[in-house]
Amino acid sequence: MRVPLFDMRTELAPLRADLDAAIARVLDSGTFIGGPEVEAFERELAAAAGVAHAVGTSSGTDALLALMMALGVGPGDELVTTPLTFFATAGAPARVGARVVFADVDDATLCLDPARALAACGARTKAIVTVHLYGHPAVVPAAPCPVIEDAAHTLTELPLRGLAAAYSMFPTKNLGALGDAGAVVTADPSLAERVRLLRTHGARPKYHHVAVGGNFRLDALQAAVLRTKLPHVPAWTAARRAHAATYRALLAQAKLPPELRPPADDAAHAYHQFCIRAPRRDALRAHLQAAGIGTEIYYPEPLHLAPCFADLGYRAGSLPIAERACTELLALPIHPALAPGAEQYVVDQIAAFYAR
Repeated sequence: MRVPLFDMRTELAPLRADLDAAIARVLDSGTFIGGPEVEAFERELAAAAGVAHAVGTSSGTDALLALMMALGVGPGDELVTTPLTFFATAGAPARVGARVVFADVDDATLCLDPARALAACGARTKAIVTVHLYGHPAVVPAAPCPVIEDAAHTLTELPLRGLAAAYSMFPTKNLGALGDAGAVVTADPSLAERVRLLRTHGARPKYHHVAVGGNFRLDALQAAVLRTKLPHVPAWTAARRAHAATYRALLAQAKLPPELRPPADDAAHAYHQFCIRAPRRDALRAHLQAAGIGTEIYYPEPLHLAPCFADLGYRAGSLPIAERACTELLALPIHPALAPGAEQYVVDQIAAFYAR
């Protein structure tokens, strides 16, 4: 049996006719940057997320970058975040000249530990960025500074609790485009308006630049694709949660080392990934690959130990929970199009590895 980590063809097949029609609609319109498709998607996304404002962007990375710029984060400022995340979470504030301050994660959820995050704040802290890692809801700390939610692994499954959230719509995300796409959601009208300005080089009107922004615009083709897929997100999330429940039951029944841990459970978990913490992780991954099972390591290196952040002064042992997690985490297939019996096959192969 082959169990890919993602199976986009199977997932998109039931929507093919609708997607073709949406793409044709954009081609017939002749409007490819901004326009009615983008505006309609922003309204529909805001309604689905239960917020007042959604601003489409060119990627989740650019959503974070636009938020940093909109908040005025820059040289002399500090931004507190987690080291266990995709690079963009820390890369965005670094790109605008801020100093990134990393705080360790909670051992159970692997999300940013709110107490450690608050302890890492200082007089120069401009914001905290917390991450709903793998879809698990992070605790949003009650901080004296703005809290931004990196919601790249979730979408409308979680209500907005911080000042704003950045969404990623990379093709494999819970709501994926057919390329790069993202969005900022917020209840703050002035922040939303600032992001709208900055995503078009700070121009208002056209060719009159009142701020230095960037090209962070969402394409109309991607907006049309996302509009087609957005109504299906609740069903896809339910499928992910059902797969997760099956994995948990099968793992509990299997004869496995007590050190092997499934992810922390939560009723609101979006299960973008189902990451176990496994002893002898790399050997297990090789065994699963040989058995036709796709896996991935999210993430092999905590960001505080990345070479590009060496000047921050962190060393091995600085943030031990995140560092240990990076040696144990392994993502198992959990996409909505997972074939019947796939979870059983995956768990059987995990049990076979540890029985050797």
